[in-house]
Amino acid sequence: MTQPDARHPLTAEDLARALPHVLAAPRDAGRITCLCFRPAPNQRQFPQSLHLTRAEGVPGDRWLTQAWLRQADGTPDPRIQVAIMPARVLDLVWRDPCLTHPGDTIAADLDLSAANLPTGTLLRAGTAVLRVSDVPNDGCAKWKVRFGAPAMQWVIDPAHAGLRLRGLLCAVEQDGEVAVGDRLSILR
Repeated sequence: MTQPDARHPLTAEDLARALPHVLAAPRDAGRITCLCFRPAPNQRQFPQSLHLTRAEGVPGDRWLTQAWLRQADGTPDPRIQVAIMPARVLDLVWRDPCLTHPGDTIAADLDLSAANLPTGTLLRAGTAVLRVSDVPNDGCAKWKVRFGAPAMQWVIDPAHAGLRLRGLLCAVEQDGEVAVGDRLSILR
């Protein structure tokens, strides 16, 4: 697929043209293309591997201290420990390295749609196991600021309900290591 020019904002037409490519992602297993660690707000590191744990999500990541969703007792909600983004969407929107990376823990070339990965689906990421959450990843105001109003509309468009263009959220079910180049695969 031809990429839009990074010097110009994405248009609704660019995104519409890209949709068939995004939807053609592998359905059973896909390569992990990027890992992101967030030590503090708007800070990003891109390690080659990450340790994932049930207790801490990504140890040192801001989820443990600054989760946007908390349980009744005030602890961070484990359903949002790990964010996974479709690699094809990341490649489309994050064209300018001067822009802040969306912050998703894992980018993988895999069909993340609700039809392919319903809530509760188990995924193997390296040696870790993740469970697809029921909490939607709809994007936020920062997504719109960084990638433009058309990109925001594209991910929240009712016609795209269930495609999870913005990605999905997971809980860590089994501690393990994940690395760039590993496969993200469905456990059947």
